[in-house]
Amino acid sequence: MKDEQLKIPKDPEKLDKLMEEKMSLGTSFDAGVRRFTILGKKVHIYYINGLCDSLFIIGILSQLTQLQLHEKEQKSIRPARVIENHLVHQSVEHVDKVQDAIDQVLSGLIAVVVEGDEQALIVDVRSYPGRQPEEPDTEKVVRGSRDGYVENIIINTALTRRRIRDGRLRFEMNRVGDRSKTDVAIGYIEGIADPNLVKIVRKELSSIEIDGIPMADKTIEEFIVKQGFNPYPIVRYTERADIGAAHLLEGHVLLFVDTSPSVIILPATFFHHMQHAEEYRQSPAVGTFVRWVRFIGVIASLFLLPFWLLLASQTELLPDALKFIGPNEETNIPLALQIIIADAGIEFLRIAAIHTPTPLSTAMGLIAAVLIGQIAIDVGLFVPEVILYASLAAIGTYATPSYEVSIANKLARIFIILAVSFFKVPGFVIATALVIIYLARMRALNTPYLWPLLPFDPKAFSQVFVRRAIPGSKMRPSIVHPEDPYRQPNGK
Repeated sequence: MKDEQLKIPKDPEKLDKLMEEKMSLGTSFDAGVRRFTILGKKVHIYYINGLCDSLFIIGILSQLTQLQLHEKEQKSIRPARVIENHLVHQSVEHVDKVQDAIDQVLSGLIAVVVEGDEQALIVDVRSYPGRQPEEPDTEKVVRGSRDGYVENIIINTALTRRRIRDGRLRFEMNRVGDRSKTDVAIGYIEGIADPNLVKIVRKELSSIEIDGIPMADKTIEEFIVKQGFNPYPIVRYTERADIGAAHLLEGHVLLFVDTSPSVIILPATFFHHMQHAEEYRQSPAVGTFVRWVRFIGVIASLFLLPFWLLLASQTELLPDALKFIGPNEETNIPLALQIIIADAGIEFLRIAAIHTPTPLSTAMGLIAAVLIGQIAIDVGLFVPEVILYASLAAIGTYATPSYEVSIANKLARIFIILAVSFFKVPGFVIATALVIIYLARMRALNTPYLWPLLPFDPKAFSQVFVRRAIPGSKMRPSIVHPEDPYRQPNGK
């Protein structure tokens, strides 16, 4: 018989030996068992220190030990039934297989086994170590909620349900990883989300075969969308509970992965990555203005440096009024190489800032800006214009809401710069066209990546550039194929 099909034995002593073999009971210091004799029966409680709330366990044990005082009155009732009735907890379930009991105990629950009963009572007393909900650093807003997702899947689903108190909100729990057995929940609203999309996500999750997913949501993403070496993100991440709830109401499907504070939003197009919560916390006019400024920053991060290189290397393209564009003095280092070195230097600074303690990061920035940049210009490594335009492109990169898109745009920018340096105007045109074609051919779970631009949807495209007032947004996005396309009853 396979280990997964082993039934829980009637004698808890035999179960102890199985636990020693399969769960390192007695070897691992955090795996423990508490043994009692209640109503004349052996009762064993298995647990993992550090994942359980000790106060809950003490309360349960207090209730069970009180049964000894009424042993005579309880003889007419099956002991296992009496003990189950005195488990003072709202979440109690039965399992009859050893492996199921072990999986639950390793997840932070406790297993109560009564002599003579071929099943274990699983009580949810989990208390995972972790931080409290707080505003995520990458999605800050001036106004709005300050709570965000954390590394605890239970807290994350609770934050979402607090915002959507609909009985049709579903959280389907799955376990991924033969060894890690990580909890992964599929979140969607029945009656809004496309059933075919939910079915695809459910099928992809069940087909994952791997020993563990220590990188959590990123590993799940690579299995589901099969991204390969594509630099552009096919799914969207968020650490804000209000953004997750807003996408559920649009008809998207969310994936909650335990140990990760990021929630995966499916499907996601390029323009989904351009959204930010700040736009919806301001008036429609201000939100539209912020969105336009952000789009300008994204375009600048992608095309400003290649376009400047093109004009600087072919000054005959410039009208007389723009002849000032380009370096005023000759250098021994080609402009394209200067741009790439400056771009790499900014990337070095970004990586260094991540690994530098916060009190030292400000000093590092001053050293980079004042000493390295100025001295590099003085010795002739860079012309001042390269530093200027590389800095503007970097600002556009940081203005991009999605960190993943900003890095992908940087790679695309380097590709266009190389094309311009070798082929001038034809290189700029062809490289830009190749980037657009590449994005147009991408699909995220059968969803066109550049929708609503390609294929063109005029109404949806207008909402990309203009932040409409909520009362005027009566329809859900058609790209997710919602079962109920209307946000408001009077929109029909």
